[in-house]
Amino acid sequence: MINENVLNSIIDNAIREDIGDGDHSSLACIPESASGKAQLLAKENGIIAGVEIAEKVFKKFDPQIKIETFIKDGTPIKKGDVVFIVEGKVLDLLKAERLVLNIMQRMSGIATSTNIYVNKLQGLKTKVLDTRKTTPGLREIEKLAVKIGGGVNHRIGLYDMIMLKDNHIDFAGGIPKAIHAVHEYLKEKGKDLKIEVEVRNFEELNEVIETGGIHRIMLDNFTPEETLKAVKLIDGRFETESSGGITLDTLRDYAECGVDYISVGALTHHIKSLDLSLKAL
Repeated sequence: MINENVLNSIIDNAIREDIGDGDHSSLACIPESASGKAQLLAKENGIIAGVEIAEKVFKKFDPQIKIETFIKDGTPIKKGDVVFIVEGKVLDLLKAERLVLNIMQRMSGIATSTNIYVNKLQGLKTKVLDTRKTTPGLREIEKLAVKIGGGVNHRIGLYDMIMLKDNHIDFAGGIPKAIHAVHEYLKEKGKDLKIEVEVRNFEELNEVIETGGIHRIMLDNFTPEETLKAVKLIDGRFETESSGGITLDTLRDYAECGVDYISVGALTHHIKSLDLSLKAL
């Protein structure tokens, strides 16, 4: 589950953004004492995500609000399914409505898309990874949605893993210099972080293999044929990851080369939200 402090910050910021000094539309026509119920309804098929977070949003407005959940996170849903029923003060339900829908529609869209990619790799060892191509400020809930959809999180940010990409390598003066500098840095700082190196061609790949001292090699923009050759060359000495321009149509071609991971920016970058609605009962 997402870090509670991060989640609270996301919710609090969203509430301030949306409500400001009050939900005047509701306050103008709904008595403060009015109670009611609403149901979260699926309007298309997919994988539901964000149910647990929605409950936390509702309870931000009223800790005593009642939620009856029928479908849990990660469950396939079809059009017409009722995910949960929430009961409480109408003013609280209306204030929470849009934030709950924004979170759940986005997360469910990501989970649904991720699940399609994951199912494409059935029977193979390869795992689908997300990337840092996320909505600023919402990374942790978007990466949670990837996990709910069956994918695997790559690093959360720049702080929890070393990844030497083309610019790092070029600025550092080449692969051996970059790797050696990383080891000196980690030793100096007393940090234990995994190291991944991106390679653009076989010359760079051979340099990484010869230098060693890393955990994973990212094969960037390799063709499936080149990937197969590279995996054989690496021969299990390091984890392998394919990245760059890989689509749903070519995903399995790369996985069949034997790579451990395939990273797909589209999981969080090119997403259609799942259509959900919160309707009064």
